[in-house]
Amino acid sequence: MNRIIIFLPVVIFLALGVLFTVGLDGEDDSLPSTRIGKTAPVITSAELPGFTPLSADMIGDGEVVLVNFFASWCPPCRAEHPKLMELAAQGIDIIGVNLRDDEENARAFLSKDGNPYEAIAFDKMGRTAIDWGVTAPPETFILSREGKVLFRFQGPVVGSDYEQRFAPELSKALSQ
Repeated sequence: MNRIIIFLPVVIFLALGVLFTVGLDGEDDSLPSTRIGKTAPVITSAELPGFTPLSADMIGDGEVVLVNFFASWCPPCRAEHPKLMELAAQGIDIIGVNLRDDEENARAFLSKDGNPYEAIAFDKMGRTAIDWGVTAPPETFILSREGKVLFRFQGPVVGSDYEQRFAPELSKALSQ
């Protein structure tokens, strides 16, 4: 009996190790969006002063559009910013939704690092983010030419995650 008690912690530790390893199998655990295939929700009309405001005809106007939820206080948003600048330089229309941010900080961030957005909405209280199902910035949605949500990307559009998940979805949307 004493021998079993001596080895019990080792057996439990090994069993937990196997369970944790199986649980971390590398699958995408992001929550699916309930908006996929549906018309994009309304975006707040509140403006970020000094930047182009959003107009209703910018979505569903025959162009594929990205809607990017970002904030100046968000390190991953800053990490993805150069990629957004690159996409905008390639002619991709990007609408920014500044989320739960300080107006001055948001303006300073975009003035310093550049503005990849065709238009920017200011979602001070996060109500638009709730309507879109955003859990935390950054999140980027790919909208069809008709204004339907095709894809939701949680996290920064950078690195291999961008190359393996986001870029193929964007290419698919642009070719439709």
